Amino acid sequence: MTKKIGKVVLSYSGGLDTSIILKWLQETYRCEVVTFTADLGQDEELGPAREKAETLGVKDIRIVDVREEFVRDFVFPMFRANALYEGHYLLGSSIARPLIAKHLVSIAREVGADAIAHGATGKGNDQVRFELAANALDPSIEIIAPWRVWDIQSRTQLIDYAEKHRIAIPKDKRGEAPFSIDANLLHTSTEGKVLEDPSETAPSYVYQRTVDPLHAPNEPETIIVGFDRGDAVSLNGTALTPAALLSELNRLGGRHGIGRVDLVENRFVGMKSRGIYETPGGTILLAAHRGVESITLDRAAAHLKDEIMPRYAALIYDGFWFSPEREMLQALIDQSQAYVSGEVTLRLYKGAVSVVARTSPYSLYSLDLVTFEEGSGAYDHHDAEGFIRLNGLRLKSWASRNAQAASPR
Repeated sequence: MTKKIGKVVLSYSGGLDTSIILKWLQETYRCEVVTFTADLGQDEELGPAREKAETLGVKDIRIVDVREEFVRDFVFPMFRANALYEGHYLLGSSIARPLIAKHLVSIAREVGADAIAHGATGKGNDQVRFELAANALDPSIEIIAPWRVWDIQSRTQLIDYAEKHRIAIPKDKRGEAPFSIDANLLHTSTEGKVLEDPSETAPSYVYQRTVDPLHAPNEPETIIVGFDRGDAVSLNGTALTPAALLSELNRLGGRHGIGRVDLVENRFVGMKSRGIYETPGGTILLAAHRGVESITLDRAAAHLKDEIMPRYAALIYDGFWFSPEREMLQALIDQSQAYVSGEVTLRLYKGAVSVVARTSPYSLYSLDLVTFEEGSGAYDHHDAEGFIRLNGLRLKSWASRNAQAASPR
C-alpha cells in the first residue's frame, strides 16, 4: 500500500467473489467501500446485488444501466473495424472492461475515493484491461487487485472466509463450480473446469444463449439490417436504438443457433485458455456490416481495413482501448465509414448467417461494368491487354533470371 486508503470504489457483481472482496477491503483497509454494478445486459436481476451490498454495510451503492452507452460507444466503433481476435473471437468480454473502468474512475473522482478495486484474478486478461484503462484515464489512481495480494488461494478458503464473516453463500455456490460465466449484451463467455481440457467436447449444458443448431428451426428466416455510416440503425425497416437492435439480433440469432465458438486462445498474460463464446447478435452484425461494406468501400480501402484489423483487435483484447494507437486506428476506420450506408438482407438457418442481398445509395457496384451483355462502353476489353502486359513484365524478368541461373555453366 503506497498511501492511506480511506475510500475505495469496487467493481461489484453481487456474487460470492466480489462480496468477499468487499468485506476484505473493509477489514484490510478499514475504509469505506462504494460499489459500482454495471447493467451491461447480462440478463441477471441486479436487485440482489444491492441487497447484498446493503447487508455488508455499504452506504453508497451505484447500479447503472450502461447498455446503450456500451453498444453505442464501444461495441459499434469496434464493429466498424470488423474486429476479430485470432480470427474467431468477437471480443465480448474485452470491450466491456474499458467501459467499467471508465465508470469506476469517474465515480472515484466524484466521491473523492483514494482507489478503485476489481475482482479479476492474477491469471486472466481482465486484470490487465481494467488497470491499463484506469492508468490512461487517471494516472494517479490507486488500483487494488485482491486476488494478487491476499492469502486466499483456494475455493475452500474462499468459503471459509465467507462463513467466518457471515456472508451468505447460495447452496449452488458451495461446491466447485463446473464453469464460470461472463455475460453482457454482446456475448456470453464460459470457461474453466469442464472446459479446461481442449481434447474433450464441451457438454451441451454450458451453452446459455443459443440453441443447438441441430435443433434450430427447420425453416430459414430472412431479416434486413439497415446501416448509416457504418453503424446498424434499423431491423426489418424499424429504427432501433443500438442496445435494442443488438438485443433483438441476439434473440433471432440465438433461436437459430448462430454465434457459437469453441476457442483455444492466446491470453495476453502468456498462457492458452479454452472457452465457449456465444455471440449471436454480433455474428449477424459482423456479416451484415461486411455485406454493406462490400458494395460501398473502395478495393484498396477495404484491403487496408483488413490489414489493420488484427492489430486493432489485439489492442482491444490486450486492454489498450484507451491508447493513442487505438484512437489513431479508430480515426482511420471511422473515416472509411462515411459512405457505409444501406441495407443488407440476411438468411438465418441452422447456425449459419448468410448475406443474400445488399443495397446502398452510395454503392460502387456498377452493373454496366460487370455485365456480360453489351454495356455503355465504359470498359474497353482491349485495355486489359496492356494492363496484363505491364503487370507481367516483372514476372517475365524474374522467370528469365531463374531459368538462366539454373542453366549449366
